[in-house]
Amino acid sequence: MDSELPMGLQVHLDDFAEHLRLERGRSEHTVRAYVADTRLLLDHLLATDPHAGLVDIDLHLLRSWLAAQSAAGIARTTMARRTSSARTFTAWLTRTGRIAADPGTRLASAKSHRVLPSVLRQNQAAEAMEAAELGAAQHDPLALRDRLIVELLYSTGIRVGELCGLDLIDVDLDRRLVRVIGKGNKERSVPFGRPAAEAVEAWVQFGRPELANAESGTALLLGRRGRRLDQRQARTVVHEVLSAVPGAPDLSPHGLRHSAATHLLEGGADLRVVQELLGHASMATTQLYTHVSVARLRAVHDQAHPRA
Repeated sequence: MDSELPMGLQVHLDDFAEHLRLERGRSEHTVRAYVADTRLLLDHLLATDPHAGLVDIDLHLLRSWLAAQSAAGIARTTMARRTSSARTFTAWLTRTGRIAADPGTRLASAKSHRVLPSVLRQNQAAEAMEAAELGAAQHDPLALRDRLIVELLYSTGIRVGELCGLDLIDVDLDRRLVRVIGKGNKERSVPFGRPAAEAVEAWVQFGRPELANAESGTALLLGRRGRRLDQRQARTVVHEVLSAVPGAPDLSPHGLRHSAATHLLEGGADLRVVQELLGHASMATTQLYTHVSVARLRAVHDQAHPRA
């Protein structure tokens, strides 16, 4: 994507982005990913013929583009998303009269291998939370914030983007509920435990006032310079906290989400309740965590049972 698209194609790409953002209600993260994928498709179109236009997007072109992606060693999960991006784009082109027929309907979905996510053991999660709590004992504002980050991620299982988007008003301490805006701008309320509530209180009372400035607005979590915490900063915090736990896997914030879901199921939570808590549109996504739990149960059985 070194060179610019011809103006005609760029206009269509910009219109597609607005469609995703306004009509489909996609998050800005999803819009960026789909637009980047579609830009790659249009680059491939122009590589086959510098004078090509939208009407030249056919099934053969879509397949050749995906074949080139596969040959380049693109991960299966990325391939699956790029296939979805292409199908969404061609469906939109057809619906808006930009092309006559939709070639994407005949494009097979790329299957992504479901890899069991790495998760913390329950004792490792407890050690991580204890380490964060000890770090916050001196009321250092960043340590108080870091404790809240890991406590909320693990207690609620919310996404890192949802965490960074929280405002002060979104946290109900009396009922121990946090209001989040998830994928597709869907709102849900997620409960959190007493340790997370204590972390919220300590941060709001002692930590946040030390970092807040005119740029802070209503953001719950702040960076070192007082602006709303971004996802990169949150990931760094999670890596640093988990590095203090011997033997713990080096997880991202999403790994804490995986861990929360797995531990809920191991504790007997109903699958549909976990689906609601995580904000999954499809039960199939939540069912991945049942495989994790079964795998862990199998490992314990093999190690502990005398006739395993």
